Amino acid sequence: MNFKDKIIGKQFVITSEIGPPKGTNIEPHIEEALHIKDKIDAYNVTDLQSSVMRLGSLATCALLINKGLEPVFQITCRDRNRLALQSDLLSAYVLGIRNILCLTGDHPVLGDHPDAKPVFDLDSVSLLKAATDLMNGKDINGNELDGKPDFFLGAVVSPGSDPLEPQIIKMEKKIEAGAKFFQTQAVYDLKAFENFMKKVEKYNVSILGGIVLLKSAGMAKYMNENVAGVSVPDKYIKMMAEAKKEDRPKTSIKIAAELIKGMKSLCQGIHIMPLGWEKYVPLVLEESGF
Repeated sequence: MNFKDKIIGKQFVITSEIGPPKGTNIEPHIEEALHIKDKIDAYNVTDLQSSVMRLGSLATCALLINKGLEPVFQITCRDRNRLALQSDLLSAYVLGIRNILCLTGDHPVLGDHPDAKPVFDLDSVSLLKAATDLMNGKDINGNELDGKPDFFLGAVVSPGSDPLEPQIIKMEKKIEAGAKFFQTQAVYDLKAFENFMKKVEKYNVSILGGIVLLKSAGMAKYMNENVAGVSVPDKYIKMMAEAKKEDRPKTSIKIAAELIKGMKSLCQGIHIMPLGWEKYVPLVLEESGF
């Protein structure tokens, strides 16, 4: 059963993430994916994550399919105009890619090519609408297609945002534009997440709670200061600060497992963002009871 069928069937799903390399050495990333294939339902492939130039998401997704793995193609509006975005969506379909996660994208000034010219011709909502138009056999300008794609469209939401209402308003727009599932920003506050889930229950859409593995107390503090919608509680910062360097992965796994156990009854799945710690994903899932 594929990712879409599991979501539609209201099964609990688990996704993880692959960040393509800055270069051509993709083999270790594919091996990491294969290592956890029996525990993961689909693999998000990031699209120049954090505005850093890397191997492309489209090519990496195609390689995963060749290995019998199911990708979620992340596509951002930062680097492409509406022509290229629609073309890449069609290209993804003919390569066998069915799951699409539409993102606006981080500004290039945050990455390793800060002088790069941003595009942002569309945003995440209008990209979802464009993908839906393609599925209906027309391009964004209403021109007929010779053969149409069939995607399972997803988007992102930040349940820890304060105020929360703008996130919910945008989430509603994404649903209207075609989003069938959502993956969230990192969740560290279960009470705030539960509050969010109660507020969006009426939309009857599948939500996968986000888990980012903490690597250090410094990382936690940085996210608190710089990542919108993320608030790492003091108790987790203290746990990471008190852990010896060699024990940090163990402590991070413990924190992630605690969060996943708390989220299991609140949403339809989890999305693990290991940020280079892919090798610990099996231990996180084992500790969480999967």
